[in-house]
Amino acid sequence: METFPVVNMEKLNGEERSATMKLINDACENWGFFEMTKGHYKKCMEERFKEMVASKGLEANLGLEKGYLKKAFYGSKGPTFGTKVSNYPPCPKPDLIKGLRAHTDAGGVILLFQDDKVSGLQLLKDGNWIDVITNGKYKSVMHRVIAQTDGTRMSIASFYNPGSDAMIYPAPELVNKDEEENSTYPKFVFEDYMNLYTRVKFQAKEPRFEAMKTIDTVKVGPIATV
Repeated sequence: METFPVVNMEKLNGEERSATMKLINDACENWGFFEMTKGHYKKCMEERFKEMVASKGLEANLGLEKGYLKKAFYGSKGPTFGTKVSNYPPCPKPDLIKGLRAHTDAGGVILLFQDDKVSGLQLLKDGNWIDVITNGKYKSVMHRVIAQTDGTRMSIASFYNPGSDAMIYPAPELVNKDEEENSTYPKFVFEDYMNLYTRVKFQAKEPRFEAMKTIDTVKVGPIATV
């Protein structure tokens, strides 16, 4: 069985930066998820997460110019931030119900604070659900929550998403020549995608992009493009 990726963000400084960046890249490509070590994130997580949100690490791994992802997320109003607190009470018959159905999240970067005492989160590795800006290089992982008989599970998810009028499409540097004429992912305004996402969140991801090809998203000015 493969080892779940665990990253010590403090190692982004010093001699182990290159190895840590490689580990993050592998986790994003093959898992769509990684765990930050406990005991280290309390003093460095805010700074390092800001670095990742500002996309310095992701841009370096993807070979994109500095500031590309921040600009892509900006639109005319700036990116959006949100936090969701979830409570999963104990269930006497967990085999009959899910705590949360399998799904992928829309948007950008998500920081999830897990419950140390009550388990339940599961993710699907090697799924076929993929993100747009990275042209499928970095995954949006399928995950779910399993109901538990004992204990109430709590989780806190913080979301960093594109601005509502940001125009989203694959970074040109990540698109092969043979994909230019027949791209899997169309250009779309993020708000249009979210309007669709809220209706089909628990369905397969690929048909969403086919549906977006039929939506007219040409309704924002140049400031919202990247």
